[in-house]
Amino acid sequence: MTSRILRPVRAGHAARPRSAAPLGVRLPLAAAAVVAAGLCAACGPSSETTGSASPTAAGPSTQVLAASTPSASASTEASPSASASPSSSATAQASSSPTPSRTQSGSAAPKPARTSAAPAPARVPGPGYDSSADAQKQIDAALAAAKADGRMVLLDFGANWCGNCKAADKVFAEPQTAAILGASYHLVKIDIGGNSSANSALLRKYSPSGGTYTMPVLIVVNSSGKVRTDTHATGNPSLTAEGINAFLRKWAS
Repeated sequence: MTSRILRPVRAGHAARPRSAAPLGVRLPLAAAAVVAAGLCAACGPSSETTGSASPTAAGPSTQVLAASTPSASASTEASPSASASPSSSATAQASSSPTPSRTQSGSAAPKPARTSAAPAPARVPGPGYDSSADAQKQIDAALAAAKADGRMVLLDFGANWCGNCKAADKVFAEPQTAAILGASYHLVKIDIGGNSSANSALLRKYSPSGGTYTMPVLIVVNSSGKVRTDTHATGNPSLTAEGINAFLRKWAS
């Protein structure tokens, strides 16, 4: 039988339980607690970290690290939500809002089409021929007016004693014929029944064929003074409303 040698316990030293951690292990645990407390202080106050990081806790080091880890992750998760600025969402909403187009807001209302007013009817002289009138001056005025409004000039050579001239005057005074004359002609009446050599010269100027003239002699000229038709050469139309109106419409343009 083997004998067991019992060593006496030195005085002043208490027996250490085997479950107690040696000094070399306790120092790293204390250092870990200090590091965890520093992390908690850097991340801001937390109710969970404050309770679990109490210096009175005597648990193992894993409990201290577990208590400090949620605090760090909680601050990390809270950061994106706090950093999201409401101005960015407002900017996004403002950019997505429809902007009225410039053409819709700045476009002017369409202007109505301009309509050119019809020129006033030309003056139609009354019956008879004025032997004292300056025929050349009247013709020049009629040609100038024709250049301005595009009408034709109708030269009526006749005499106050001429029966056919009086018949033509009656037709000229009728409303329908007067309307055609006022719309399309400047009428000039020239007396060739007297002794006016000037008026006779005007007749030969616009009707140079000569011979015996049958009155009235109706000559249509354009605004440049060019003769378009001469009844001394073509013969007079019927001195009725139908005949004269047809003649006037034919040479109106």
